[in-house]
Amino acid sequence: VQLVESGGGLAQPGGSLRLSCVASGFTFSSYAMAWARQAPGKGLEWVAGIYFDGSDASYADSVKGRFTISRDNAKNTVFLQMNSLKPEDTALYYCAKDPGAVPIMGDTKFESRSWGQGTQVTVSS
Repeated sequence: VQLVESGGGLAQPGGSLRLSCVASGFTFSSYAMAWARQAPGKGLEWVAGIYFDGSDASYADSVKGRFTISRDNAKNTVFLQMNSLKPEDTALYYCAKDPGAVPIMGDTKFESRSWGQGTQVTVSS
């Protein structure tokens, strides 16, 4: 399993960024995917998860209404569109492969996922 994130950077409060994660080494279209983040000095926080076929997605309360997870199974890629960014969104963002077709929601079972190396998002004026 290889997951390579990109798209992070510096954004102003209220701004937007779009993260991408290209997957390889497994049948991408058979697995749920997720995004999680880790802010400085804090633990890992689940952000969003999406079903294997993109039919449904779930979000942490902290990002609901601002972030959108999506996927393109033809390109083995999962995305995280982040709008209305806040300074508290500053974190290292990780892409993850869930162990099954249905996403694991919430801050649980992190050890059962496969992870990318992360991409840094900084929100500051």
